[in-house]
Amino acid sequence: MNPPVSKVREAKLEFYRKKGKIHAKAVQGRYNSLRWAMVWLTQIVFYGACWLPWTTEAGTRQAILFDIVDEKLYLFDLVLWPQDALLLAFVLILAATALFFTTALAGRLFCGFACPQTVYTSIFVWIEGKVEGDHLARLRLDQSPMSARKLLIKSVKHGIWALVAAWTAITFVGYFTPIRELLPAIAGFQTGPWETFWLIFYAAFTYLQAGLAREAVCQHMCPYSRFQGVMLDPDTANVSYDARRGEPRGALRQAGAGNKDKGDCIDCGICVQVCPTGIDIRDGLQYQCINCGLCIDGCDEVMDRIGAPRGLIRFASERELAGQPKAAAVWSRPRTLVYVGLLLVFTALGAWTLNERVLLRVEVHRDRGALMQETTDGRIENSYTLKLINMEEAARQFRIGVSGLPGLRIEGAFEFMVEPGRVHTVTLTLSSPLDGMPSGVQPIAFEAVALHDRSLAVREQSTFILPTH
Repeated sequence: MNPPVSKVREAKLEFYRKKGKIHAKAVQGRYNSLRWAMVWLTQIVFYGACWLPWTTEAGTRQAILFDIVDEKLYLFDLVLWPQDALLLAFVLILAATALFFTTALAGRLFCGFACPQTVYTSIFVWIEGKVEGDHLARLRLDQSPMSARKLLIKSVKHGIWALVAAWTAITFVGYFTPIRELLPAIAGFQTGPWETFWLIFYAAFTYLQAGLAREAVCQHMCPYSRFQGVMLDPDTANVSYDARRGEPRGALRQAGAGNKDKGDCIDCGICVQVCPTGIDIRDGLQYQCINCGLCIDGCDEVMDRIGAPRGLIRFASERELAGQPKAAAVWSRPRTLVYVGLLLVFTALGAWTLNERVLLRVEVHRDRGALMQETTDGRIENSYTLKLINMEEAARQFRIGVSGLPGLRIEGAFEFMVEPGRVHTVTLTLSSPLDGMPSGVQPIAFEAVALHDRSLAVREQSTFILPTH
């Protein structure tokens, strides 16, 4: 006697949702195409940007380079120093706010389409499919006993995974050590300690996270999935199952326009089979859902086959699923208005900070080893150490001036050439007449002016010590 259809279907769904490695069924559709478009876009940028050359007055260098040794970040024509950390803070705030804004609009859209874990898992699963076959072939292979064929197939797959992970690690380190210098160093086993560490660590991290951990990262490790609920509201569009239209579920033979007592869901289980995290979207919103939309693609295919309208599973808000009208616009929601306001404010602050950024920095340190000394011609001298930081990509000539006391002057040279992107340290001696001068510690100011552009000037305060009367 054959088992009931409902029992067979329940067993089939459990087959896909069991604990352990999930082999999602491949599906075609608009959201799958969009996900792969994001994979191509992000990886072309990541793997290609480190190879871009950039020519400046100082020569040709890598266009994007995090130079840890010289404490500089090169972004095409822009060179950032540790003193520009405020700009980095603005970038991080903007990125976080943009993520929150996107979440308020469409849930975990970033997770489903642009998260590195999603992107690299997609690449590794694609490789697995090409080597081992479709999802059913992979399941059978995993469940089969070890054999020469299984060992060969698994070895090929893991070997390709290792190559992709290694090249990903090389590319990552290539943003900190020029990639054209890094490759010969790797070939000659001449990488430094920190380079060797990060090459091994990042390759192992990519291999484990994208090849072995996969959906477990989204299910158990990602903190974002745990607190995303506080950023949602009834107008947030998430991947959702329309229970009002789909229930009660019926088998394919019972569905159709003439059967009014059944919903459009035929309980085929495709939405579960294609889900990369192994959930059933019909159970409602779940923190494991990454809003990738693959269940929408799978369900739309089924709706097309049975002649029902698409959209049984779709991006929809809680308000829409309840049969209420959608919110009028993004601007009518206080939550999204706050995010938009923050984006505008911090974008303006970042742009203003970047525009007001001075490409010359001066640090003044008075020599505390000798407070002052009197010369034979009756003048008082103080010694100082100046650090001139040229933040441009060309050598510049700077003139140093002093003010604050009558007759105050620099003894010796006061014009200096500073190489591009360098810190030039100079020792200056200042002298002041003794007669008619106040006593004790007096405020003075150093001013450094760029000879090629007089508007580029920096004023730095210091003190000058005179004898006490």
